Amino acid sequence: MPRPEDGENNLVIVEAVTDGVVRLALNRPAALNALNRPLADALETALTRIAAMPDTRVLLVAGRGRAFCAGNDIAEMGAVTAAEAEALARRWAAIMDRFSALPQVTLGVIDGHALGGGLMLAVAQDLRIASDRARFGLPEVTLGFNPAYGIARLLDVLGGGHGRDLLLTGRSVHATEALRIGLVNRVVAAATLTEMATAWAVEIAKSPREGLAATKEIVAAIRSGKPGGDPAAYGAALRTGAAARERIRAFVERRRRG
Repeated sequence: MPRPEDGENNLVIVEAVTDGVVRLALNRPAALNALNRPLADALETALTRIAAMPDTRVLLVAGRGRAFCAGNDIAEMGAVTAAEAEALARRWAAIMDRFSALPQVTLGVIDGHALGGGLMLAVAQDLRIASDRARFGLPEVTLGFNPAYGIARLLDVLGGGHGRDLLLTGRSVHATEALRIGLVNRVVAAATLTEMATAWAVEIAKSPREGLAATKEIVAAIRSGKPGGDPAAYGAALRTGAAARERIRAFVERRRRG
């Protein structure tokens, strides 16, 4: 059943989808799911809850309504001081890092616009699937400032050339171009987006949580400049991972019978 993470405002909805899969949805459709302080509060609460869910392996991250997320709330941006804006940007950067730190594989489900902070929310996920009407962009440079957070992660996902293109031109790209440059992993018809995203999540969730979480940790360590943890994690999985040993035994048995 859906569960609001923001009291009466319901700014974030968390619900179980199927075994091993949970869905988080931004729920400010009238504001195109723009990021503001109340939404930050709700997301922090939701992420704390999701991180503690022991039996989930995949998190779907979506936006309700016509957009995935239109970025930082312009009304709020116009009402804060420079110091408040910097503090808020640091807070959003930390929230994006929390998605990356979750033990679950995170899958961004993108329909409509993912702009500015919304694009950074998309690239904070491990994988991304988009509808064929999705659009992506970083318009900040055309307004006279820079993206407030997430640039390093964007460049990691896209590579320098394509990343600098989006950062320095402020142009938006259609889902088909996003797929070509590696910004998203899959593009599907809008009418099938939820179905296809769920099917992909269910397929990923067939793997044991321990292996998925360990692989995420290794990738995060490499991104932060600390490579070399692969052998230790591999050894730990075979030493203490009941799921890994059971699956190895099952695989060997199938080979013998085959």
